[in-house]
Amino acid sequence: MLNPNMLQQPRKVRKAVFPVAGLGTRLLPATKAMPKEMLTVVDRPLIQLAVDEAREAGIEHFVFVTGRNKEVIENHFDAAYELEDMLAKRGKHEVLRQVIADRIGAGRSSFTRQQEPLGLGHAVACARDIIGNEPFAVILPDMIMNANPGCLKQMMEVYERKGGNVIASEAAPEADLHRYGVLGIAGTEGNVSRVTQLIEKPKAGLAPSNQIISGRYILQPQVFDAIAALKPGAGGEIQLTDAMISLLHFQPFHAIEYKGATYDCGDKLGFVLANVAYALEREDIGGGLATALVRMLAQKASSAGFAKPGKNKIDRAA
Repeated sequence: MLNPNMLQQPRKVRKAVFPVAGLGTRLLPATKAMPKEMLTVVDRPLIQLAVDEAREAGIEHFVFVTGRNKEVIENHFDAAYELEDMLAKRGKHEVLRQVIADRIGAGRSSFTRQQEPLGLGHAVACARDIIGNEPFAVILPDMIMNANPGCLKQMMEVYERKGGNVIASEAAPEADLHRYGVLGIAGTEGNVSRVTQLIEKPKAGLAPSNQIISGRYILQPQVFDAIAALKPGAGGEIQLTDAMISLLHFQPFHAIEYKGATYDCGDKLGFVLANVAYALEREDIGGGLATALVRMLAQKASSAGFAKPGKNKIDRAA
């Protein structure tokens, strides 16, 4: 396992893995032909928001673990000569600058296939040869973190002080803890804690804390060996959480209760809430949207037209 001396001077995190092979079944039929990662929050695809967050945190190489029918993601980050030429000729210079800025530079992205849906741990393992023997980040693109600075940047600051592995966490209601990976924590300083336990979907009353894993990780490369040693876990899949559990006694893990709001954009309600939250922050449409929402809610209230509460989970940022 990892030599503790290696953790005294943390190596730079240069690469990030984006698992984007999922089918997005919770958002069907919208995702029948369109990858869920290309669905937009206002006018920016989910995957672009994830890449923006990684860039802010200093990531230099972007590794996409894809599946069938995901070619549009690669195309999105490529040059689009006809479009860019048209924008230039029509004088749409601000939009052109944004389109060019959103590209990933030549040689700074890699795409590899997860040929079977065998879980998050398996998806991360597909990037092993690209990552090599380096620490790396994992970003789940359908979990959008609205934060300033970004969630991964907050995590990088912890990593630079603590080394080892860093997990983004947030508080969740006790009634919801059975849905998530839950952390046992100790030695809390501010919003940073040492991780003592990792429990995937604990039974009611058995969660060690109210801190849940939020879809962002900084991991040491030894996690690949841990994944390779796993047998299928929950749901018959290779779980990343199980690999991290096997490393807890050999490597330090820290959790940061990051400052920001999380939107699960793989869920219909979370996706709508993310669009509303991001749109309200926009100078160009925020004011108009706020006025329209007030009017719509007033009309709904006066007509008693609110739907009865359903079984869908309420987004954690609501």
